[in-house]
Amino acid sequence: MAYNEEDFLMLSGIQHFAFCRRQWALIHIEQLWEENLQTVEGDLLHENCHDAYFSESRKEVLISRGMPIFSRSLGASGECDIVEFRKSADGIPLHGKDGLYTVYPVEYKHGEPKDSDIDILQLAAQAVCLEEMLSCEISSGAIFYGRTKRRQKVELTGDLKERVGCLFTEMHGYFQRGYVPKVKPTKSCNACSIKNLCLPKLCKVKSVKDYLEQNLGAEEAQT
Repeated sequence: MAYNEEDFLMLSGIQHFAFCRRQWALIHIEQLWEENLQTVEGDLLHENCHDAYFSESRKEVLISRGMPIFSRSLGASGECDIVEFRKSADGIPLHGKDGLYTVYPVEYKHGEPKDSDIDILQLAAQAVCLEEMLSCEISSGAIFYGRTKRRQKVELTGDLKERVGCLFTEMHGYFQRGYVPKVKPTKSCNACSIKNLCLPKLCKVKSVKDYLEQNLGAEEAQT
């Protein structure tokens, strides 16, 4: 299936969606957002790591920063922090450049490697876009973590890219329906950037009637 441009979702949203469906829906459907220390630090890191449409050369590597990308099959658009085009006999031609190049996306994160694969999924989504745009195959990329100051290499397998496609199909379904799911609160809620807007404890309440009875009962007990 090929999506029209007006139906594109934010590519970076896959990280929110994989972390918590409700968080993604509140941000991308309800348009709710709240800045905290982590989001500000992340914004600063991204501003420092690239200047849109800026490129440079280092020996056998061409570096593109802030490269706009999209995929009609995913129905998504966004940008890559860094894309390295590495000279290789197994690569693809680039307009105005001699030789052939392989494509190596690099995503920047302000924290440290996570136990989950939400950062990896975002990098894989970028790879799907680049493959579609450049008619190439991308087998690996990297995530640079600001806290460790190191890159983590990621193998971008076919199974991983297929999962990206399934997640975006699900995201489009939610978006078209305007569906904001409830979730069971977990320890991960404490790390959520919009915890105060989500109010995860309210998801435990079975109905509005129960919620009013609980709170009215608490107020009456205090008087």
